[in-house]
Amino acid sequence: MSDTRHSTPGEQQPWKNRILIGFLAVAAFFLITEHTAHVLGALPYLILLLCPLMHFFMHRGHEGHGGHEHRHGEQRKEEQK
Repeated sequence: MSDTRHSTPGEQQPWKNRILIGFLAVAAFFLITEHTAHVLGALPYLILLLCPLMHFFMHRGHEGHGGHEHRHGEQRKEEQK
């Protein structure tokens, strides 16, 4: 008795996934080894670029500063009552 499975057109076979993962691993290895100097050369600029991005996303454009103080003030008024 043979086990023949009919796959649908959108279904991938497990060996195709393994080949893809292997190819991506080899590609990542060569990208890292061959372009390390380029990445390390750009690292100071990437750190400088990260500062305004972190400020923007962490503070959400400075809209969150006043809201926190106002909420704490309302909680304190409710606690005093």
